[in-house]
Amino acid sequence: MRIASAIPVLLILSVVTFAIIQAPPGDYADYIRSQLINQGGASYAQAEAQAQAYRIEHGLDKPMVVQYVNWIGGIVTRGDFGYSMFYNKPVADVVGERLPRTLLLALVCHIFASVLGIGFGIWAATRQYSWIDSTLSAVSFLGMTVPRFLMALIIVYLLVFQFNVTEIGSFFSPQYGGAPWSWAKFVDLVSHVWPVVAIATFGGLAYNMRVMRGNLLDTLNAQYVETAKAKGLSGGAVVMRHAVPNALHPLVMYQGVVLPYMLTGEIETAIIFALPTVGPAIVGSMAIGDVYVTATFMMVLSATLIVGNIIADMLLALLDPRVRQFGGA
Repeated sequence: MRIASAIPVLLILSVVTFAIIQAPPGDYADYIRSQLINQGGASYAQAEAQAQAYRIEHGLDKPMVVQYVNWIGGIVTRGDFGYSMFYNKPVADVVGERLPRTLLLALVCHIFASVLGIGFGIWAATRQYSWIDSTLSAVSFLGMTVPRFLMALIIVYLLVFQFNVTEIGSFFSPQYGGAPWSWAKFVDLVSHVWPVVAIATFGGLAYNMRVMRGNLLDTLNAQYVETAKAKGLSGGAVVMRHAVPNALHPLVMYQGVVLPYMLTGEIETAIIFALPTVGPAIVGSMAIGDVYVTATFMMVLSATLIVGNIIADMLLALLDPRVRQFGGA
């Protein structure tokens, strides 16, 4: 049912996304015209003639409604997301190259943010008002308030100007680009992507820690926790077996938006570091009017929000039997 209801939502999002992308004046033919004039030495009349011919050849001269119908019709009937004019290949190939890297980075960031955030949240809640709690609260405040792009700019400045790092904007050093996987290649990959992972993780970690601390403090004051203590259970058993599972509910529900959130964090940071992932592709395609690339990536990001909410419902049902009973009723 949730999957079926997601189809109209995606359709509406596709209309809104396509209209917003097409709203600014200009298209990819205008980019071609400027390139012919600035780099090819063509006159304005010659460049404009070639740009107009390009519009006619690729259907850019048609009304926006017709372009949208052709695009969405190709997706529904043939799985064809259009043709990227800038990359000179099908949009599906562009997405297939960049999306897996982005999702993998976002997944790694999510795992780190969840494990560390929940662990630190438990640690802070069980040591309320101690120096540990104060330090972790300060870290959480910074993680939720400092913009990720600002952290990325600071790290880029330090790496380039203070530590003379030159390999910014790639996943591997040149000698590992086409080499088979090995431990040395994995270490090289980590050395290139750790800033993106660290920055994207920091924001999610701060949120998880703050929510877990607050929920666990409320749960520790509940009557059933006091009853468990009165029965002689150890403090650790009371916290881990009774308090933590109930305090996790809001964080499990948060999983519905965490994937888009982590993708956004990765995208913001990857743009600064110019990594070949989704972020730079979206910004670059919007700047030159490569509309089908932009629209497809935005649709993919919208779909992750819907998928994330479905996964959150499933996880909550596994965690809380009451949710399954209510759903069955």
